[in-house]
Amino acid sequence: MSEKALVKKTFGEKVKALLKLVFLDAMSGMALGLFSTLLMGTILSTIGKYTGLEIFNTVASFASGATGMAIGVAIAYALKMPPLIIYASAVVGSIGNALGAALTDGSIAGWAVTAKGEADIFYSAGPAGAFFAVVIACAIGSLVSKKTPVDILVTPVVTIFAGFAAAWLLCPAVSYVMYYLGVFIAAATTFQPFFMGIIVSVVVGIILTLPISSAAICAMIFSASALEAATANGTAEGFLLAGGAAVAGCCAQMVGFAVISFRENKWGGLVSQGLGTSMLQMGNIIKKPIIWLAPTLAAAVTGPISTMIFKLKCSGVAAGMGTCGLVGPIGVIDGTEHSAFMWIGLVLVCFVLPAVLSFVFNEILRKLGWVKTGDMKLTLN
Repeated sequence: MSEKALVKKTFGEKVKALLKLVFLDAMSGMALGLFSTLLMGTILSTIGKYTGLEIFNTVASFASGATGMAIGVAIAYALKMPPLIIYASAVVGSIGNALGAALTDGSIAGWAVTAKGEADIFYSAGPAGAFFAVVIACAIGSLVSKKTPVDILVTPVVTIFAGFAAAWLLCPAVSYVMYYLGVFIAAATTFQPFFMGIIVSVVVGIILTLPISSAAICAMIFSASALEAATANGTAEGFLLAGGAAVAGCCAQMVGFAVISFRENKWGGLVSQGLGTSMLQMGNIIKKPIIWLAPTLAAAVTGPISTMIFKLKCSGVAAGMGTCGLVGPIGVIDGTEHSAFMWIGLVLVCFVLPAVLSFVFNEILRKLGWVKTGDMKLTLN
């Protein structure tokens, strides 16, 4: 191998490592920060709603309010930043999560704002804004970290202002993109609930199993601002149905993998995947992608059943959580009008059908010899 080829390989390896650090490690950190705050807030507020105990609502408001700060710290920690950058990233995450744009008739009326005007819809960049702002702030902050005698002053100041500049420039653009993505999904699901039920369920389910945060993505797409925009456009029904389809897709992946890998992983695998995450199967999927087919086909079936028959609804971060901590079903309970039909649909779409369909599809693949025992074996501590 020539010296030039060695250099190229080394450069390629560096790029690969950088991409992994930013889009896998940092996103995984963002998911943990999101789960510890906004998701916990969602769970606690739902408990408070149905128990009447105000303490749950009080704690939930504090948990949700700390979302940006927790995301900032989690991302900086995942990037292995020095302590001063990690602590300063709490400020940057808060800024990135809060800043956005005020939109009037789909056009930006206010750049880098945190509230709407009288006739506007405010759209924050949310977790995506926090992600980009913190990653950029960490990169710039690391350039000066431990380089001066007054590091305790220089590093936090540089990190915070770099993050603010990044948030000021990027967050309105991010919120603008999220606005139109939400508008498209809401409108498309309103007019084509069957096909969009399939598309949303399959895509969000796949994202949940990939090592990126479906919760963060759904928190942005199915946000309160997006619901306000959909309501103004007359497509709120489709918007909420799309959120329900997202829950169906996530549940299909988690429950599906938990059931079809029971031969290999027994009860530990059932719990860790069914109530934890199907992301645990990612290593096995890379080795043998066909094992992903059964739960994905299940998602393609349960999605339109959710939108067309049971009309399950959901919004916010819960849409991207599936059965993880039962957040997805809780979101459906919170977003859908209660009836016996709703409860039947919830149990079928979130638990029974994902298990049965994934098992049937997987058995067919096993009969064809495409999937074998041991293909989904997990190493569980």
